[in-house]
Amino acid sequence: MDAPTTKSADNGISGEGGGWFTPHKPVRSEDGRTAPGGGLPSEEHIPEQRPAPEARPAPEARPAPGARSAPGPQPSAQEAPAPPASGGASPSSPASPPSHAAPSPDAQLIQRTMAEIAPVADKVTSYFYALLFVNHPHLRGLFPASMDTQRDRLLKALLTAAEHIDNKQVLVEYLQHLGRGHRKYGTQADHYPAVGEALLGALSHYATDSWSAETEAAWVRAYTTISQVMIDAAAEDERKAPPWWFAEVVSHDQRTPDIAVVTVRPDQPYPFLAGQYTALETPWWPRIWRHYSFASAPRSDGLLSFHVKAVPAGWVSNALVHRARPGDTLRLGPPAGTMTVDHSTDNGLLCLGGGTGIAPIKALIEDVAEHGERRPVEVFYGARTDYDLYDIDTMLRLQQAHPWLDVRPVIDAPGHRQARQIQLPDAVREYGPWNEYDAYLSGPPGMIRKGIDALLGAGVPSERIRHDEFEELIASASR
Repeated sequence: MDAPTTKSADNGISGEGGGWFTPHKPVRSEDGRTAPGGGLPSEEHIPEQRPAPEARPAPEARPAPGARSAPGPQPSAQEAPAPPASGGASPSSPASPPSHAAPSPDAQLIQRTMAEIAPVADKVTSYFYALLFVNHPHLRGLFPASMDTQRDRLLKALLTAAEHIDNKQVLVEYLQHLGRGHRKYGTQADHYPAVGEALLGALSHYATDSWSAETEAAWVRAYTTISQVMIDAAAEDERKAPPWWFAEVVSHDQRTPDIAVVTVRPDQPYPFLAGQYTALETPWWPRIWRHYSFASAPRSDGLLSFHVKAVPAGWVSNALVHRARPGDTLRLGPPAGTMTVDHSTDNGLLCLGGGTGIAPIKALIEDVAEHGERRPVEVFYGARTDYDLYDIDTMLRLQQAHPWLDVRPVIDAPGHRQARQIQLPDAVREYGPWNEYDAYLSGPPGMIRKGIDALLGAGVPSERIRHDEFEELIASASR
């Protein structure tokens, strides 16, 4: 994947266009592969955007739920913007500067719908999938056998995108990321109308007070734009890369009872940048994918390593920590994420890594070292207890090898002799100043949120704060 770039105007999301339309389908390359069993992904940026379709008249009357024509393309369903399980990511980029523009008319109508359905979100989700599977039963096989763990992923992705339809800079990147990632599920352009139909049916069924012909037209325009950005991104990516890679497990290092470092060998070259992440699928839970950050910069031997922590009821994480062994074969989605080093500047790096979020931080350090740079790198390695500082020895060895690197372990409770007992945000505020640094955050969403607040409070501009958690990114961009 490319490093973060400045997006051109024709990558912006427009509120124009609309109506149900037949999307132009991506052209499959000769060596393109379709993932077994397919899948309507909904979790996982840069193709040239085609013009939005011409606007069509808004429907005069609201059709009965499930009976309307299918909207444009459909996002797939599975892991939508779930944060990566190992401190890495989900769509992101530098935090955008706040926008003070008044919401567009479409955004206002969409936000009213969102406010009305919020108290009955579970019912909306159930009704959405009921419409989708009843009206289009052939799509059921594209989802995991059990919908329990990611039942709301697809709908959440659609609603998140629609709610922030005016936030073009961030949203285009997010949608392109989803469109590229959906390829690994076998999603096709002609799947999108079915999802749009179910979306409008569920919303109109539950947003009875705010729904009108104007509201429906706003949602049609939003979904048309959202889906087309995703389709275009997938079409462009299909010309350059396969939808997924096989990868053989070559080593499994059990660091603690619930944390393992898993190293794999892809079946073909896998280009990525330090600081990025990917989605993994295990053979034990087909069509269930989870995000994990790369724990190193690209290596000459082509191997990839991931830090995985088993979480309660975590199907993929528990399989990787407790079941995977050398010789097992996993599947990898495409690399993604923009938490990468800008080598065109000599700014220092301020890195905040919590738990297994230290994995991409380690990759960033290796990347700086490989470029022969001597820019200062300050790392705050946060954990609840010293037990959670599972990779501290590696980080301290890197500090000994590189005089420009400082590693500061920080824990919530007393313990490790080299770790200071202090809240991570407080430690960041205490050191500094950070006006000559670019900030990188990786870890649990709560840590990212508090870290952003601490950095902004310390005077770090939002555009120099990088992380890979979409919801947090939207929040920081909205301040």
